[in-house]
Amino acid sequence: MSLIRNQSLLFRAIDEARPGPAWQALHHEFWPSYQRWYLQSGEAARPYYLACLRALKDHMPELLSTYESLVELAGGGDLEARFLSLYCPPPYVSACSQAVWPGDRPLLVRNYDYPAQLCEGVILRTAWNGRQVIGVSDCMWGLLDGINEDGLALSLSFGGRRKVGDGFGVPLLLRYVLETCERTADAARALARIPVHMSYNVTIVDRSGDFVTVYLVPGERGDVRRTAAATNHQRRVEWKQHASATASVERHRRLLLMLQDSELSADELIDAFLRPPIYSNAFDRGFGTLYSAAYWPAEGRATYFWPGSSWPQSFTHFNAGERLVGFDQYTPAG
Repeated sequence: MSLIRNQSLLFRAIDEARPGPAWQALHHEFWPSYQRWYLQSGEAARPYYLACLRALKDHMPELLSTYESLVELAGGGDLEARFLSLYCPPPYVSACSQAVWPGDRPLLVRNYDYPAQLCEGVILRTAWNGRQVIGVSDCMWGLLDGINEDGLALSLSFGGRRKVGDGFGVPLLLRYVLETCERTADAARALARIPVHMSYNVTIVDRSGDFVTVYLVPGERGDVRRTAAATNHQRRVEWKQHASATASVERHRRLLLMLQDSELSADELIDAFLRPPIYSNAFDRGFGTLYSAAYWPAEGRATYFWPGSSWPQSFTHFNAGERLVGFDQYTPAG
């Protein structure tokens, strides 16, 4: 799916206000891989088009116009339309860490830990519904993390439960929130009501510094918690093997201890995301840190960073282009 070159991952930043040729080119590039993933259990395992469309209308009607435009750009096929709804997709598991620094300039920092070959590596700036959004793309129009021009930022991490149910892939929920919400409270309410197909933790902060983490579980209303950090479990560890393999408890403990330090600076928090146990070198097991991101909601800017390099972006100065990032050779200091 992603462009892997000699143990490096190509990241691209693309600026396209409305769905058009740039998105269409990405779809053409990624669709063969996504099609194989979507059909891994057979076409009958995925919901019919009308069920997908009905779910979107019922839960995220504000996205329908964009959805229809993307389906048309994708060729208008039944399978493409079902996939793009992100309703009841196949299950997938990631790791990830995220934390809010609620200082004088609020900050959300996250690491994305996932197999490199399954990461799109695309940073998109869009204005699909009139509101500018910058974020890292997943499943063609969902987001792994991002920020909007009103000063709302959020990111996701896997919630550490194996349960799968009827609902949407969480990247589309992040897209929906950034397209339709301005404040943390609004975002939390939206996330709490929309059904998801797997468990995820979504951490949110707005320009005022108000923050929450929403624990999402299939078949349940989202649990809104006043916590500034999340890794890969929720109220307690339920999937012990995954938590152990990804050091979820150790990462969460480290973040909470840091956030309790009244003298912690934003730079110190960012630096911690480039060091173990928060930073992961487990690329051979599919849980290596592919990128880190820092979002400043009050300033409308973001920085995507790796050991030794960074790529700043903002709504006023968006840097379209490409970065080839090596990842498996990193051995950050402890």
